[in-house]
Amino acid sequence: MDEWWPANDPAGRSVREFRLARAGSGRPVTGALWSGEDGQTSAPLILFGHGASGDRYQVPICQLAARFVRLGCHALSIDGPVHGLRQVGPGGREALGDEMRRETFIDDMVDDWLHALAALREQADVGNLGYFGLSMGSIFGIPTLARLSETKAAVLGLLGTTRAGRPFAERVLRDAGEIRCPALFLMQLEDELFPRGGCLELFDALASTDKRLHANPGLHPQVPGEEIDFAFDFLKRHLQDSK
Repeated sequence: MDEWWPANDPAGRSVREFRLARAGSGRPVTGALWSGEDGQTSAPLILFGHGASGDRYQVPICQLAARFVRLGCHALSIDGPVHGLRQVGPGGREALGDEMRRETFIDDMVDDWLHALAALREQADVGNLGYFGLSMGSIFGIPTLARLSETKAAVLGLLGTTRAGRPFAERVLRDAGEIRCPALFLMQLEDELFPRGGCLELFDALASTDKRLHANPGLHPQVPGEEIDFAFDFLKRHLQDSK
């Protein structure tokens, strides 16, 4: 049985948290929904995927969600498969390592996203779709976007394909070729997890004719704040232009 309940995000903003049952899967989908205070139902929706060290409220998701809500949008963030309200063991990257050894770990998360989106559409008239997800948010976001051809714009990155033993590399590279919406790709030039060459390979694989790469000095988590501001403006512009 699906459950929805009122809650507050870490900044004290009102959200609706949820736990959605997935028939036959044995695993719930958990997350949070931000909506405009005016009760508006027909609105653009931004999907947020978090990184391996966080959950549905990982920085900068809450801040971006609040900014989009002020524009009259919905914002939906779900927990990773071993994170947040469905944490396994220590959670984070340690638990994710075990999760990634399962052959269907990407397909299961894609189904989680599609299930959450379908559940929201039963409650609200969802308009244009946008996506924001870096690092693990791109590992799962790219295959999900390959199934959501109606997406109007996406912010991706902090991900590459050229480190040995990455079980997702071939999959995300293939699915990137199905993404045709405008895309912003962020990379860190000294990223200790994903070398430059693999990031560029993944960016090149995106099939969008409107794509841009922003590269900044620094390690994996050191994305400059102005890039988050640019990401907001990028999504805002494309969602509004598509009305």
